[in-house]
This record gives sequence, C-alpha cells and structure tokens, in this order.
Amino acid sequence: MQNASQALDARALARLKWRCRRGLLENDLFIERFFARHGASLTVGQARGLEALMELADHDLLNLLLGRERAEGELAIDEVQNVLALMRMPESADRSFSVIDDQLPLPRNHHDHV
Repeated sequence: MQNASQALDARALARLKWRCRRGLLENDLFIERFFARHGASLTVGQARGLEALMELADHDLLNLLLGRERAEGELAIDEVQNVLALMRMPESADRSFSVIDDQLPLPRNHHDHV
C-alpha cells in the first residue's frame, strides 16, 4: 500500500479522472474544479478519498458536496473529509484579488444618463 501523502503519478491521475466522470452535470462541475485546482498536487490519500466518493450514486454525492448530508459510516474518514472540504471550497477562494466598483469600466454614454 502506498503512503497517503505520496504524490499521485500521472497514470494514476489519468485513471482517476476517467473514473470520476459522472452522469450529473452538477457533480461534474465540482469534480472538474477540484482537478483544475488540485490535480497537479493530488496525493494517494486524496485519490483514495475521491475513489470512495465515486462509489456513491450521483444524487447522494451531490447532497454531500452541497452539505445537505454528512459523510457517515465508511465515508466518515479523514481522506474523504479532506477531499470534500477541497471540493466544497467556493470559487471565490481561488481569487487573490478583489474588484472595487470604481475600477470597473463605465458603460458608453454614462455621463449622458447622470
């Protein structure tokens, strides 16, 4: 058995991405964002957590991702909890900047409407 903190190799990552294809668009969006953010640094332990989540039916997975339900039983382990936390992280957490209203471009003829 591999060490949970060991980096996932490229072949295992490709297999995992294939395994994570779902039939529900909402799940696919969570999963695609997860791989975009964390795919390059995914560990063996995180891969095991993700594999455990992929055993769920689509609607059960979505309920976990949305926080409607809690991971229980076999899913109440650190590897799954870690992956769920990463998958639930809002998109805004990726941004390292903020937009200030007065920096947004004004529409054409803005002064004509004032």
